[in-house]
Amino acid sequence: DVKFKEAIAWTSFYVGLSIAFGIWVWSYFGATSGTEFFAAYLVEYSLSIDNLFIFVIILAQFAVPSTYHQKVLLIGVLLALVFRAVFIAIGAAALASFSFTFVIFGAILIWTGIGLFKHWDEDPEPNDNLLVRTIRSRVALVDEFHGTKLFIKLNGKRFATPMFLVIVAIASTDLLFALDSIPATFGVTSETFLVFTANAFALLGLRALYFLLKGLLDKLIYLSLGLSFILMFIGAKLVVTYLHEVYAEVPKIPTVVSLAVIAIILVVSTVASLLKSKNDPAAKAHAGRVTGHKEENQ
Repeated sequence: DVKFKEAIAWTSFYVGLSIAFGIWVWSYFGATSGTEFFAAYLVEYSLSIDNLFIFVIILAQFAVPSTYHQKVLLIGVLLALVFRAVFIAIGAAALASFSFTFVIFGAILIWTGIGLFKHWDEDPEPNDNLLVRTIRSRVALVDEFHGTKLFIKLNGKRFATPMFLVIVAIASTDLLFALDSIPATFGVTSETFLVFTANAFALLGLRALYFLLKGLLDKLIYLSLGLSFILMFIGAKLVVTYLHEVYAEVPKIPTVVSLAVIAIILVVSTVASLLKSKNDPAAKAHAGRVTGHKEENQ
């Protein structure tokens, strides 16, 4: 396990590096680009913390030994970078070709935000994941971990290990978060360079942040609720951006306003969480989910 002091040092390093990069963007490209980077970084960093909730749940539900947490998290971060790079390229091309993409992205975020608002106090389960359910029903599995091996051979037959299921769950989670986070970032800046760097800087410190916050995540009770409002706000901003292009009289929401709204929501949800945790020690945070439990939908 990474020690607490080491986690603080690495988290501080990555946050400091991100701030230094943002200051460089501000001085080199101007105040607008600098503000857009910090707004995008703030959105991605807050979504990354929610991503950590899911990682914690996956590691706990699959009973992954703590020895392997670092490797699983590293794979999770690398996959997240790959998926987000792909979606950034697709998103940038779509926005350049069709301005109506703003409305599509906005609708995705509003739908996700409303779903998260309804289910902010719930946690996802392994069986919510279609890939995990399919693999469990069709692939031969062993019950025990065999180090970090994904497959093993027993009596000449090939079996998947629980680690394989963990990686599938982490990868599909990263994919779903990329589907939300990229439209959210494009909601505060249309510059592909800023979208990618904000994502990269937010993800770089994710592994250290996990070891720093894993004992504190349970106290961030209202984070998912706050994120639901952030997603709905950015979704509405994307729709307004499209309407501004079509109808000039529709006002555009300035990036400074977006940054202020996002920061205020995060501060309020964090302070409210800590107060709730202090007054009700038994209260626990949840990762939230976009849809109800499987049995609710049937």
